[in-house]
Amino acid sequence: MHARCAGLDVHKKSVYGCVICWEANGEKRQEKRSFGTVTADLLRLADWLREHGVTHVVMEATGVYWRPVWAMLEGQFELLLVNPHHVKAIPGRKTDAKDCEWIAELLQHGLVRGSFVPPTEIQDLRDLTRYRVELTQSQARMANRIQKLLEQANIKLSSVASDTLGVSGLKMIEAIIAGEQDPEQLADLAQKRLREKIPELRLALEGRVRDHHRFLLKEFLEQWRALGARIRRMEEEIDRRMVPFEDAVRLWQSIPGMERLTAYNLVAEIGVNMAQFPSAQHLASGRDCVLETTRAPARECRAQPETATNGCGARCAREPGR
Repeated sequence: MHARCAGLDVHKKSVYGCVICWEANGEKRQEKRSFGTVTADLLRLADWLREHGVTHVVMEATGVYWRPVWAMLEGQFELLLVNPHHVKAIPGRKTDAKDCEWIAELLQHGLVRGSFVPPTEIQDLRDLTRYRVELTQSQARMANRIQKLLEQANIKLSSVASDTLGVSGLKMIEAIIAGEQDPEQLADLAQKRLREKIPELRLALEGRVRDHHRFLLKEFLEQWRALGARIRRMEEEIDRRMVPFEDAVRLWQSIPGMERLTAYNLVAEIGVNMAQFPSAQHLASGRDCVLETTRAPARECRAQPETATNGCGARCAREPGR
């Protein structure tokens, strides 16, 4: 039981706080106040908590709004971040008007369990690695749009070349954008082993390309390349930020088949302090990395491949080479 604790109900523009104190004579004292969310208001919130001698503070994970509050109070109090669904599952009163009072009472009696909140350096890494995933997905979507546009113009490049946006494919697409329509000239741009398929390329590259297709191809290709440049910048920044955690990265890479990029993602998702997890099972279930096997209906007579996902929804399976 915590003698001096507080519950915070965090919103976009306001923070409602409730302080519960048990005095030496056994008397319970309670005070509620509201604050804004700009830095000056959060400093006043911290002052108010210190004035009451608060030692433990609990708040619910509400979008990203809790993060600046946490950053302001970290190091001054024992902080707990709780899952709102877990709080709702506890029998008792809970209304919007008394959220902060309710979670303060739960904290006082030790009825809430804090969620995993990594150190600031790991949080920053997680932002970078997750954004890299978003950029990679955006680039993949743009590559699909290029492929669909080529099909629309009846350019069957993907039927012959395994990588439409490889060295040869890019040269052919750039030539098409520049106005080249002769399939023999386009096929002659093939590089290395793809030159063995020049007869097939001549047939595949005989399409009906209009100015409309050329305009869109140019726009799509520029966007695809711009995303690639952003991904490279992001990876350079991740490499720089990972230097202090190089030992953890090497340890992850000691697992057969573990690539460096996947090791980066694991460090960013779960940090480097394994002592905060009671067991391996607890860690895996908490980060949604539990291996699941899903089988198709019996009538299909085939099994789906095993997959594993991490907390940000990205697969934990081995990624393609960088």
